[in-house]
Amino acid sequence: MLVTFLLALAVIAAVMLMLFSAVALVQDKRLFSTAPKDVQAAVQPKPERFKGQHLIGWKLIFLSLLMIICAAVIAVWDGVKNGFTFWQFFARFLIILYCYKAFDMVCFDWLLLTKSHFFQHYYPETEGCESYRKFGFNLRSQLIKLAVFPIVSAAAAGICMLIK
Repeated sequence: MLVTFLLALAVIAAVMLMLFSAVALVQDKRLFSTAPKDVQAAVQPKPERFKGQHLIGWKLIFLSLLMIICAAVIAVWDGVKNGFTFWQFFARFLIILYCYKAFDMVCFDWLLLTKSHFFQHYYPETEGCESYRKFGFNLRSQLIKLAVFPIVSAAAAGICMLIK
């Protein structure tokens, strides 16, 4: 169980790195597809603040994707090594996904978006957007993900059983 929570923390750290890299370094409007519509509309293209800023951001996004892939590989490898059953794999994947989603909803959507002014620091033109005051702007999307996670976890657990 400890390994599962450590892997969840690794995934959360990777997603945090990805978010920071996208917002602070890459600053490409195409990466804001999950942001509220009014914030997306207000975001303006940003020039590099220093040489290589966008490239560093893309490299960090790639690194964060590698971290997520490594967490998944370790989750499978450790489970196979320890003789996990389908239900143990299922629980591991579900715990990782739900921990990530809880962090996403509380820290990213609530704290970063509505309370901290993190996005406004990098995109001052979005100051005053209505969505910054509305927690739950993407509730439908979040609920869909919460409903899909057990299916994804079951599929991943099934694949792990084939690997065993």
